Amino acid sequence: MMLAIPESDVNCPVSWRARPGSFVSLMSLYESNYIRLAALVPPAVMWPLAPVSEAAVSHVPGDCPLHLRIEDRSRYTTTLTLTYLFEDDAGTLCDPDLRIRVYHDARLAEAHACARWHRHAVLAALRSELARALGERWLRNMMLNKWLDYCAERGHRFAAALG
Repeated sequence: MMLAIPESDVNCPVSWRARPGSFVSLMSLYESNYIRLAALVPPAVMWPLAPVSEAAVSHVPGDCPLHLRIEDRSRYTTTLTLTYLFEDDAGTLCDPDLRIRVYHDARLAEAHACARWHRHAVLAALRSELARALGERWLRNMMLNKWLDYCAERGHRFAAALG
């Protein structure tokens, strides 16, 4: 059974006790990540038993192709990677190369891994700015949250059936 997902994370409840970097605010950030990710990737694609292929690319004018790959599916979670691919003399570089675990029952999305160094100047600046004030888990998930917002603003969307 899939539940309706809010169109926006504006109404994510945050406890009055929450402060940046706290467990409560981190869980609110995971909820916001889930809502933002669902705007890009239809929930039917992320759902563990969805009969879809494992990779897709979103193309929009004026931005790099956005690559999605389903890494693992289980009853309650889906793990995926979301990245841009850059070509240079050394070969193909994935950046920001975010590995995301989606918790379907809790409706949360957590950035499990993120490239430590970024080739793209905007991503490098964002990571540098956040690193001064926040821990690694908070940093990865703020990076995911801001990047998902950026991708949605650029118009990226993945089709209901990946191909």
